Amino acid sequence: MKAAKDYIVFSLDVPSLKEAEKYVSLLSEYVGMFKVGLELFIRSGPEIIKIIKGLGKAKIFLDLKLHDIPATVSRAMASIADLGVDFATIHCAENKDMLEAAVDGSGGKVGVVGVTVLTSVSGEDIDAAGFRSEFSSDISRLVMNRARMAKEAGCIGVVCSGLEVKMVKDNIGKDFITLTPGIRPFWGGTKEDDQRRITTPAQAIENGSDYLIIGRPIRDAKNPKEAAIHIAEEIEAVL
Repeated sequence: MKAAKDYIVFSLDVPSLKEAEKYVSLLSEYVGMFKVGLELFIRSGPEIIKIIKGLGKAKIFLDLKLHDIPATVSRAMASIADLGVDFATIHCAENKDMLEAAVDGSGGKVGVVGVTVLTSVSGEDIDAAGFRSEFSSDISRLVMNRARMAKEAGCIGVVCSGLEVKMVKDNIGKDFITLTPGIRPFWGGTKEDDQRRITTPAQAIENGSDYLIIGRPIRDAKNPKEAAIHIAEEIEAVL
């Protein structure tokens, strides 16, 4: 059974390598994984991966959300696999061929995770994008559609909100990994931001989430280390 802290994926959503290194040094013992997204990777490149590896044993989640023609995606994922990260993302918003190309390009060296529907997206957004009403009226249907496609393509799991985790687990299997963004600790309040489909750490874990992607509640806290510890305690209470 993994420790409570190992469920926590801290998002290194910071603008510089120096600031990222500060958080890695501070939190390596208190979180199980670091997420490197577009902003930081564009600025730092593979150097941030080396830093994370050098400062502790935390896993690495490279969240670049690949989305292109299959040949390009395959080559990009092959390059990611050479970095030695644990997970990498690809959008599920196109077709199964693109997802299969990513899995093929990974060579089994990195876990390919499909992004279903961003947690900043609402039913109104889905409707405005031209999707059928069955999806805009119930986003979980679109999430399930894409999760099944990701599973069939060979992905090891998906990114979805804590509201959809139980449905994914019940329909696809307990071993299909779920990474959950939009996490807001109960003690942190519900500040207005761009996340729409949110849950607390406890709710996400009770629903079956394997990893909780958490950025602002830790990064913006007066004491990020204490915030991470409090979140681990909230997780521990429901394990």
